[in-house]
Amino acid sequence: MKVKPFRNEPLSNFKDKKIYAQQVEALEAVRKKLGKTYEIIIGGKKIKTESKLNSYNPSNKDEVVASFYKGTKELANKAISEAAKKFEQWKLVPAEKRAKIIFKAAEIARKRKYEINAWMISEAGKNFAEADADTAEAIDFLEFYGREMLRYAEKQPITPIKGEDNELVYIPLGVGVVIPPWNFPFAILVGMSSAAIVTGNTVVLKPSSDTPMMGKLFYEIMEEAGLPAGVLNFMPGSGGEVGDTLVSNPLTRFVSFTGSMQVGIHINELASEVQPGQKWLKRVVAEMGGKDSIIVDSETDIDEAVKGVVTSAFGFQGQKCSACSRVIVDKAIYKEFVSKLKEEVCKLEVGPADQNFSIGPVIGGNAEKGILSYIEAGKKEAKLLCGGEKAEGNGYYIRPTVFVDVKPEAKISQEEIFGPVLAVIKAKDFDNALKIANNTIYGLTGGVYTKNKKKIEKARESFFVGNLYFNRKCTGALVGGHPFGGFNMSGTDSKAGGRDYLLLFQQAKAVSEKKPVK
Repeated sequence: MKVKPFRNEPLSNFKDKKIYAQQVEALEAVRKKLGKTYEIIIGGKKIKTESKLNSYNPSNKDEVVASFYKGTKELANKAISEAAKKFEQWKLVPAEKRAKIIFKAAEIARKRKYEINAWMISEAGKNFAEADADTAEAIDFLEFYGREMLRYAEKQPITPIKGEDNELVYIPLGVGVVIPPWNFPFAILVGMSSAAIVTGNTVVLKPSSDTPMMGKLFYEIMEEAGLPAGVLNFMPGSGGEVGDTLVSNPLTRFVSFTGSMQVGIHINELASEVQPGQKWLKRVVAEMGGKDSIIVDSETDIDEAVKGVVTSAFGFQGQKCSACSRVIVDKAIYKEFVSKLKEEVCKLEVGPADQNFSIGPVIGGNAEKGILSYIEAGKKEAKLLCGGEKAEGNGYYIRPTVFVDVKPEAKISQEEIFGPVLAVIKAKDFDNALKIANNTIYGLTGGVYTKNKKKIEKARESFFVGNLYFNRKCTGALVGGHPFGGFNMSGTDSKAGGRDYLLLFQQAKAVSEKKPVK
């Protein structure tokens, strides 16, 4: 099967009035569909239960985006059982056929891009550009992983041994539980699910309770692409009831999770307990939190550094595991940097996502409460430069907040806030800045702004993060170009969107045959 070389999906230019109008039109069409109720889907069959969960529009917290029948422990176990049965068929489907389905799904997602964006704007509170980048990344995952599966299905290089025919093949693991986050509600959900499916596994998808509609859209797309019923199963529900049940089931072979450090640790512990009848050690692929720093050296373009920091810190309201939540600035330029930073942050306007404000709402009430509590802690630990309060509107709006003169060991410097809050830390010199950058339990992304090549090389060696960026923002990893995943409590360094990723959903089998003696 021949395919064109992988290329990243182009992003929409919303400065073009026609493209902007297309997105507005899609939003209007989606608004007519708000409030509908959707079923659980197991083995292709739709199921209703006695209770429901709602997803809400964070820009207008009283508006129900969609309702979903809520999964139970019994249904979670049923979904795993059905997926296990289907696995016996799906694992035998040739890799080329599986890849064709994934490529078809990419085509469908591309055609429905503005509709997908519209649902995301409504359910997750992303502005137009953030939603569009999310959808584009999902398409990238489909295209990239389809090609990767074809590569893994090729004859693998083996050292020849006289008198034997030897080969190495990759085979799927079994039933996987996919638990995606709400902050990249389509891209990460699609990436984790499609990687598992294209490698020959079956999946039970438990979407985030904040953004379940994105899981429903993916199910529709895969069904339209020709994926057989039962390969993908849709199971909305609570983490404590449904999520824990899925992870604990003895037929579950692997768990793919993206979310907070606390939940990731819990899943890892739960998955490590061998249940009665379990025949394997479950594999856990975990992408967790971050406390990401950008170092601004004295030898740099301060204006460019300010621009990169603001984009990294406040894009999607700072609700990215890759977001810059700490900027570490050389004392020689600290005063000038802080002055310019304040000027740029004060330009950011807060408002509804569907009106395409640069800063929209945070995801929900619990998130808002947690972020505001960190802001109050920051007011006691450091000096408030700007923000520090809720913004107007019937949504979960928080003004972009910056604290300066933050101590490296302060609470707001150490703990993941996951909101529009930036800590500015003064460093004595570049070596001191690197020491501060490495002083957290995380190791996901980081950045350095400097024109000094020797300092770049020093940071390349000693800045301990999975994704390190020089003279650019520390967010916006592109599939194929920036394999994504971090160290320490940031997860298992799974490198999503990289050439190693599909190995996590397969196991290698070596086959040797003695040649007959002539």
